[in-house]
Amino acid sequence: MTSRKKLPIGIQTFAKIREEGCYYVDKTPQILRLIEDGSHYFLSRPRRFGKSLLLDTIAELFEGRRALFTGLHAEPRWDWSRTFPVIRISFSDGVLHSQAALQQRIRLLLADNYERLGLEQPQGQDLPGLFAKLLQLACARGGQRVVVLVDEYDKPILDNITEPEVARQMRDGLRDLYSVLKGQDAYIKFALLTGVSKFSKVSLFSGLNNLRDITVSADYSAICGYTDEDVDQVFAPELPGLDRDEIRRWYNGYNWTGTSVYNPFDLLLLFQEREFRPYWFETGTPTFLVDLLMQRDTFTPELGQWVTMDSLLSTFDVDEISSEALLFQSGYLTIGSQFKMGARTEYTLKYPNQEVEASLNGALLQALTARSTETARQSGRLYRLLQANDFAGLRALFTAFFASIPNDWYRSNRIANYEGYYASVFYSHFAALGLDIRLEDVTNKGRIDMAVLFNGQVYLFEFKVVEDMPQGKALQQIRDRGYAEKYRARGETIHLVGVEFSREQRSVVGFEVETLLS
Repeated sequence: MTSRKKLPIGIQTFAKIREEGCYYVDKTPQILRLIEDGSHYFLSRPRRFGKSLLLDTIAELFEGRRALFTGLHAEPRWDWSRTFPVIRISFSDGVLHSQAALQQRIRLLLADNYERLGLEQPQGQDLPGLFAKLLQLACARGGQRVVVLVDEYDKPILDNITEPEVARQMRDGLRDLYSVLKGQDAYIKFALLTGVSKFSKVSLFSGLNNLRDITVSADYSAICGYTDEDVDQVFAPELPGLDRDEIRRWYNGYNWTGTSVYNPFDLLLLFQEREFRPYWFETGTPTFLVDLLMQRDTFTPELGQWVTMDSLLSTFDVDEISSEALLFQSGYLTIGSQFKMGARTEYTLKYPNQEVEASLNGALLQALTARSTETARQSGRLYRLLQANDFAGLRALFTAFFASIPNDWYRSNRIANYEGYYASVFYSHFAALGLDIRLEDVTNKGRIDMAVLFNGQVYLFEFKVVEDMPQGKALQQIRDRGYAEKYRARGETIHLVGVEFSREQRSVVGFEVETLLS
């Protein structure tokens, strides 16, 4: 077996990874294809997904540092006799809170490029003029057209997304900068802009019609991240002692219409710590996203099976943020399948993996109930009660949980009046545990609200909302429609659970169970 190497945790510099003998997944096949296929690109990927390393690798290639590419796909296929001037712009550092701060940062970034390329910076120019002149002078100095690489192009906007007026100022300031690319196209050999979100061309890239969006291109689905093959081949020395199927279940599943990938951040920390944990999720609490979903009365059980059109996945602007686009672009949902309808594409979204489903639902559950300490305590109890098939205990747990939510919270939160609220709380409790949950599983007689496969047994749940008193219709529906038939072939014990929630009492008033032995 190949000996273990250094894990490149937090390293975004290609030279450092290669010179220090770290593990490296060769992305140069995709990079070469990108360069051969066109010249102006846009790529959206979630945070901590390797975008900065991708850009740095491209920069080193164009700058002709052949020694760094020894043994990689690009080495015998790249023309090392030519080098190109590279302009690098990154907004990854720090947080900017005003238009003045943004302008100052842009001026410093441009000045750094002038200095690095050995060019004299002209005086008295506005920012677009400075950028345009930089492209022209860099091209003239080396006799080759320029490579432009922009990292975190949208971060100044996203950092202020809860302050729309400031966010709009940031958007307008960045638009002035990026608009230069169109007018100076004759000087540009290659350009790639990367970020988390995809703002509409009208709002941020007005006029840049030649900017090809490869976010959901099957050819470049794995341009960032690690594939299953990468894990088995490159990281083979790290796998002993870790359950390979668990690695897939926890961290694989991100997909942009091509090969599915793992988030590199998760895998590298797993290999270091040797423990399954939500490493990526813990680095950034999605407060804005959770608050937005609550404001929109989102039925949380549907999140893992949303159907949406291609246009909605691209609908992201300061004044118009679709829930689908936000969840997809930030990495909390990914593409499960696609269906072509003429010139349009319909996507079915899903959770990428257990880490995201369990962690996001834990955050949603806290928002649904405003009881973070209590929900954490309940999760452990729920797991143990389910393990023991203690249905009386399950009913008592949920009854007590709903009863513990203050009346003032119900009065001040609109989502509590939404009919799907109770089922959302119930579902998110189970999903936060990382259990195998099937939502609205289809049978030939209808859809099961929720199926849980756990501990070699099957639990089928049906939810009903009643005004006050239980009516017994939830369990009866499971019986009448024969929902259990689909699962009998598994040869496992099946539990039918009918749950009724009272609008009046704001609690569980019916909890009937019937067990079918295998």
